[in-house]
Amino acid sequence: MESGLQRYLRQYYAAGTVREYSRDIAAYLLHQSSAEQAMYKDITAYIGALRSRYSNAATIRGAVCAIKAYYSYLCHTGMRKDNPAKAIRLKDRRNSDVQLQDLFTAAELEAMLERREPYHRWGYRNKVLVGLLIYQGLWPQEIAAVRVEDVDLTAATVYIRATTKTSARTLPLKANQVLLFYEYIHSIRPKLIKQGTTTDKLLIGLQGRPLPAWAISVHIKRCYGTMYPGRTVCPHTIRQSVITNLLKAGHDISVVQLFAGHVCAASTQRYQQSGVDSLKAAVHRYHPMK
Repeated sequence: MESGLQRYLRQYYAAGTVREYSRDIAAYLLHQSSAEQAMYKDITAYIGALRSRYSNAATIRGAVCAIKAYYSYLCHTGMRKDNPAKAIRLKDRRNSDVQLQDLFTAAELEAMLERREPYHRWGYRNKVLVGLLIYQGLWPQEIAAVRVEDVDLTAATVYIRATTKTSARTLPLKANQVLLFYEYIHSIRPKLIKQGTTTDKLLIGLQGRPLPAWAISVHIKRCYGTMYPGRTVCPHTIRQSVITNLLKAGHDISVVQLFAGHVCAASTQRYQQSGVDSLKAAVHRYHPMK
């Protein structure tokens, strides 16, 4: 029987990530008998034990992410009021550079909305989904968590709930999104929901139930993956493009940080490009070294 933790993880993470997190959380709980009451020092001690056992930094990072997700679940259920792992930052060197050659211009992003949809109802759903990606730059986990009540069509805003990666925030909707959302919420969405079931989630999947985060990633890769040959089309590169385009347009970094939901400014600064960076990206894209 599926546990509450499993249901929580499935709501916010792809199937592969859920399996990895479940494994790492099980190992942590086996080691930490009083995990529900553990403090920062207890978790760092566990990380120290992992370091003595594994030399691969990625293995340690994965375990820490799983532990953070575990405590986010406890906070979500009210079993804890704090996440003792939230402030943990590993200092292992990793390549977190934004791959500029994979980024898309605002015009290229908007072209994704022009994709011809074979089915009327699902076409509306898909345009709502893509709009949240290319205009609000959301993660799949954030999109999957949006509820109908989070959309304020009068104020033309959408409330984005906090995740393990991002802060909660209220973002403006574009004018074309307002009309699209109105039609989808009032006319299309009720017809997509499986008969006899109810849900407050905005996006509905093919089975008539809430659309999970992993399905959003699959949909984008399957439907748009070949749209721009040589570049990776996925929610991650779309989000990177949206953030980078805002900075290139001259928006203050603090404003973009709030828009993206980044907890620290350093996360936003990674997207700042110099003229040399842009030139290198263009050379890499059009004249790659063989």
